Amino acid sequence: MTQKAIVLDQDAIRRALTRIAHEIIERNKGIENCVLVGIKTRGIHIAKRLAERIEKIEGKPINVGELDITLYRDDLSKKTNDEEPEVKGSDIQTDITNRKVVLVDDVLYTGRTVRAALDALIDIGRPSQIQLAVLVDRGHRELPIRADFIGKNIPTSSAEKIVVALNEVDGLDQVGIYEK
Repeated sequence: MTQKAIVLDQDAIRRALTRIAHEIIERNKGIENCVLVGIKTRGIHIAKRLAERIEKIEGKPINVGELDITLYRDDLSKKTNDEEPEVKGSDIQTDITNRKVVLVDDVLYTGRTVRAALDALIDIGRPSQIQLAVLVDRGHRELPIRADFIGKNIPTSSAEKIVVALNEVDGLDQVGIYEK
């Protein structure tokens, strides 16, 4: 893959997450009855960063959970070499039944990851509402799914790939467009 451009640097990511945190608080009229649930792997780190910002703004913590969607993916049968999927497990300490869940991921593309996450969430509990927050929306939806909170819309061609690097996983914060 060849890097075409860096579209978000560390400061732009920080500003986008701060804006999303404010939008979550505003839309939900505070954080009462809300839970952030990050989709493994990078969605979890984004959810934790959002939780830090929300706590600074509201003066009280918001619960954060981790969601593993491995077994809910619709592409498991496409795995090659008889690979077994690596299940890391979900960790949601808060009962999500009758609560507002803000599902958090790094990139929204076809919508298939979010569909799998919705299935996984419903198996855990029955939220009163599920909202979606993403750092990047790149378009090309295959399912009727849209984000409620978006850090940045980055229109792409199907020949391009968005790569989100986060300090917690990759050692730096940036979002780049790469050519396949």
